[in-house]
Amino acid sequence: MFIAEIKRVVDQISRDKGIDKDALIEAIEEAIKSAARKKYGALVDIETHYNEETGEMEVFQFKEVAEIVTEPDLEISLAEGRTLDPECQLGDSLGTKMDTTDFGRIAAQSAKQVIIQKMKEAERKSVYTNFVDRQGELINGIVQRFERGNLIVNLGSAEAMLPYREQVPRESYRRGDRIRAYIMEVSEETRGAQVILSRTHPDFLVHLFRTEVPEISEGIVSIMGAAREPGIRAKIAVSSSESDVDPVGACVGMRGSRVQTVVQELRGEKIDIVPWHPDSARFVCNALAPAEISRVIIDEGNNTMEVIVPDDSLSLAIGKRGQNVRLASKLTGWRFDVVSESQYNETMKAAYAILTHLPGMTVTMADRLYESGFYSVEELSRAKPADVANICGIEEEIAAEMINTAATPEIVAQATEAAQAEAIAAAAAVEAEAASEIREGEAAVTETVEDANNEAVESDAETVTEPLLQTETEAVVDDKASVTDASPEPEPEEPHSGE
Repeated sequence: MFIAEIKRVVDQISRDKGIDKDALIEAIEEAIKSAARKKYGALVDIETHYNEETGEMEVFQFKEVAEIVTEPDLEISLAEGRTLDPECQLGDSLGTKMDTTDFGRIAAQSAKQVIIQKMKEAERKSVYTNFVDRQGELINGIVQRFERGNLIVNLGSAEAMLPYREQVPRESYRRGDRIRAYIMEVSEETRGAQVILSRTHPDFLVHLFRTEVPEISEGIVSIMGAAREPGIRAKIAVSSSESDVDPVGACVGMRGSRVQTVVQELRGEKIDIVPWHPDSARFVCNALAPAEISRVIIDEGNNTMEVIVPDDSLSLAIGKRGQNVRLASKLTGWRFDVVSESQYNETMKAAYAILTHLPGMTVTMADRLYESGFYSVEELSRAKPADVANICGIEEEIAAEMINTAATPEIVAQATEAAQAEAIAAAAAVEAEAASEIREGEAAVTETVEDANNEAVESDAETVTEPLLQTETEAVVDDKASVTDASPEPEPEEPHSGE
């Protein structure tokens, strides 16, 4: 069969769909075989061949040369075979070219369905092949539709899914919006290749910095770790292979231009950039910034750290709802127990008190053990008898007995109860003393207030009496003046005549 347009169609589909040409040709060959078997039966021996140069698809039916023909569709007589090939012998298989125009409409429809099915399978394989090597990269796409909270993103040659769990909580999208995401997983399933995207993965943050910071892509600055609480806050640890390059400054950029670009892509997520350090304690102190760290106690066996901070820095070290300490734990790989200095001192005092109440333990021995790093009964129970004997200046047998005592739960419980009772009694004494001081202070205050009130009353009385006396005196003077003014004036004497 010669199809004039088949070559052009194969080239166009291969280019548009990204399907390999050989896969398309194989699909067409399978479709033609299916159509032939639909016409002539399932037992017929059919072979197809495609000539890529001419675009010709040839279909051959093979029959076996037999002396007696019992199956006309599968066998051919020797005489008839000699007409096709004069040198044929019994048992040879001869192929004859078939006219595909005789296949009919039903066979053609079957061939069409086979071609469509094969093309879908080839397209799914092509998607998997193209994206399996891109796993762990950033990719841009367009939001196409929503399915049960999941975003279906058009990547051009394929569709990908951004699951709801991989979306940042505060972000919202509409159909047609451009989106950048991290290719988290590429899997091949029965329904086709599945490309899973993520915007919450820590590597998404790492790749964004790798895109914005040239020093990272050049290998001068390395991102040693990243931790995120998507949409809220993130921490990354960076280091530099060159001493004259500040890794934190390189990631921040001039006036924060580089880190601000990443923050805008993450829709306002706050980012802490901390310097990485090979020393775990120093690295933990950097990761808990901006909190100030007083002391770090490392337990490598349990992969934990006890971090002691000043009382006024406890809330800053823990962060809002424990956010800072959670991110620092993810970043460093250590589990943290953050306590304030006052809490730590109280815990150490309680452990020391229990240690002193162990049978056979003296205050001097407890002080020596404490100075040597044995702060609690639990630590003493794990000590070696020789070490305890050297520290306390006792025989090794006595030290072994002391260690066994520290490892006995009943004895430790009794020592704990005794230490707690002593602490309660001390606290009660302190409280009683404080109450007595308060009562004495209240009495002194009351006496002072009464004296002040008495003085105030006397002062008020004097202040009121003086104006009254002054007023009365002025009134008497005024009355006298009034009386003097009211007395009759003497009549003038008449002049006497000189008679």
